[in-house]
Amino acid sequence: MKKIDILLLGAGGREHALLMKLAESPRAGKLYVAPGNGGMLQVAEAAPVSQDSPAEVAAWAKDNGIGLVVVGPEAPLVEGVADAVRAAGIACFGPNADAAQMEGSKEFAKKVMARANVPTATYRSFTDRTAAEAYVRELAGPCVVKADGLAAGKGVIVAQTTEEALAGVAQCFDGAFGAAGQTVVIEEMLEGPECSLLALTDGTTVVPLATSQDHKRAYDGDKGPNTGGMGVYSPVPAQLVSAEDLDTMVDVMRRVVAQLKADGITYSGCLYGGFMLTKDGPKVLEFNARFGDPETQVVLPRMHADLVEVFLACDAGNLAEDMVSWDDDWAVSVVLASAGYPGAYEGGKRITGIAQAEQQPGITVYHAGTKLVEDGDLLTAGGRVLDVTAVAPSFAEARERAYAACELIDFDGKQFRTDIGARAL
Repeated sequence: MKKIDILLLGAGGREHALLMKLAESPRAGKLYVAPGNGGMLQVAEAAPVSQDSPAEVAAWAKDNGIGLVVVGPEAPLVEGVADAVRAAGIACFGPNADAAQMEGSKEFAKKVMARANVPTATYRSFTDRTAAEAYVRELAGPCVVKADGLAAGKGVIVAQTTEEALAGVAQCFDGAFGAAGQTVVIEEMLEGPECSLLALTDGTTVVPLATSQDHKRAYDGDKGPNTGGMGVYSPVPAQLVSAEDLDTMVDVMRRVVAQLKADGITYSGCLYGGFMLTKDGPKVLEFNARFGDPETQVVLPRMHADLVEVFLACDAGNLAEDMVSWDDDWAVSVVLASAGYPGAYEGGKRITGIAQAEQQPGITVYHAGTKLVEDGDLLTAGGRVLDVTAVAPSFAEARERAYAACELIDFDGKQFRTDIGARAL
């Protein structure tokens, strides 16, 4: 079996989880990361390239005999890194720029959903502030205000009142989200529990992955500001996601990929559907063009697959459903964050206890915002610092293991939610 060298772009918990799964493959040769984090750089070598530069990534990959480039975050995909890598004759996991608009432009995604007849919130988009404000006043109630472009997970304002919605519109047009906010999408408010469904696709075949449920709010009881995600579990129990709901969600993913193909766009990579389980059935909140973070940290540990083979198949157009299967275990991941996150926080705090935590049964600690310094110490270097993931035969045991491991890890200002998965359990 011929081994291939792999370059993985990104530096978060999602990328650490991808790296560890790729490393398990008998096809995995030398592993490179750009830029990587403190955990990733313990198992892979840093590649001196900017992850957002298509030309740099493609040239370095070609010069260094890379056989597969895996793109973790959304920004490089929207910039066209996958296009450049494929143009250089190298296999790539991640959609080309035209397909990555499913995340790069909420308006683009909404239009695709409309053509595919996919259930989603009614919406209007605006480039004129006065018109957007008039529409908010016309709605006179709860709505969701979204910056159209990429805003690092921060450009969504869930507004319960007209005043909150007007403030959200002002944030967008006043430049709080940069160029991403110059087009604003205003949607009806959907109600119900959220569920994430990731799917792998080569542009024709769609292989759904296990369901998961993220916890977006900063504090216990789903209170406080939205974050990139404070914890997650997989699978979602049948009481929350019925077999019928799941069938609907999978059908939505397949219809969207087929619609893109009909539009002349081959979507190859991971398509992430964020759904709201409303009283009228699942409706799409948003699509992302890559693996979710922190969903990846509970989905991959339960997956049986040779990830290198799967990613190559996505690129080559020969993905098959039997390439992926699942175990019956549960996975729970708790995010350890810096004090102040998702607002301002200080980095540079020394982290201890990771090795001790990973000695506990079923525990993996994925690094997100960490930095390895010369003396071998690990320091905090981000808002979300670590994802403490536990796998166990039961939901209750997975939660118990994850929280016991969280107590063994320490850094100044460590904060985390204590209720990940509690409501579902």
